[in-house]
Amino acid sequence: MKLTDYSGPLRENLRLEDFSKEALIRLIRLYSRLYFALDGFWYLSVKNRFGDKDAVACDMWTWGKQRTYELDRLTKAMKIEGTDVAALIKAFQVDPWMWSANYLVEAKNPNHVVLTFMECPTLLGLEKEGEGREEVICRVVEQEVFESWAHYFNPSIHVKGLKLPPRTSKDEIACQWEFMIE
Repeated sequence: MKLTDYSGPLRENLRLEDFSKEALIRLIRLYSRLYFALDGFWYLSVKNRFGDKDAVACDMWTWGKQRTYELDRLTKAMKIEGTDVAALIKAFQVDPWMWSANYLVEAKNPNHVVLTFMECPTLLGLEKEGEGREEVICRVVEQEVFESWAHYFNPSIHVKGLKLPPRTSKDEIACQWEFMIE
């Protein structure tokens, strides 16, 4: 029996293969949001206890460790190979963090890509909070995050923020980044 409604009787050994494609998509999107929320809750707990500066430092250390752990597994599982920008973008496309954002990829060639975030849950949360933390998170932290992802594939990949918060209107894009090997 193929399950599409999970309010029915319990089964032993329910496997991913037993779920419909639609249910798996809903589940993956939910896991992405849960992953995103856990990061936010963790950060805010450190910020509330020790202050924003220490929270940023702890966040950078944690994501630095997580990034290699995650990328080692993602690239292996999805058979992503290569040292060009295209390999980096393939990894972005299978990262749970990216599934929470609305973004566009403009590939000028395999070594030059512009990534535009139309919507970003982090930025929306920071703007709602109103403390101006997007200056540090979006400009400093994200620069380091994107560079560490890029350098996992190739230390020659340059990362440049083309348009970064703060923004004057929610109608504007969230941010825009360029990844390039010259």
